[in-house]
Amino acid sequence: MTKQEFVDRVASRANLSRREAAEAVDAVLDSITDTLRQGGEVNFTGFGKFTTQHRKERQGVNPRNPTQKVTIPAATVPKFSAGSTLKQAVRSGSGGSAGNGGGGGY
Repeated sequence: MTKQEFVDRVASRANLSRREAAEAVDAVLDSITDTLRQGGEVNFTGFGKFTTQHRKERQGVNPRNPTQKVTIPAATVPKFSAGSTLKQAVRSGSGGSAGNGGGGGY
């Protein structure tokens, strides 16, 4: 689903114009981004939690030249952990989890 398709669905479900729905979606995404940028977390009970995680510097391999080692710098990355209600809805909604790795620890 693209962002525009998502906005259209929000507009339909919330009885909003597309413009109002787009503004609401942008406000939610910007708020989550700002909170994570400041080192905070956003928790929607049952749905999931947005946090940040620090990754240490590590060694990797150049995919174009597998014999060449490269250093991947340390970074802070966003992380999403699905909540129990979302997990249950996905499990019961699609009839299985073939090919998606089973979800879990993102």
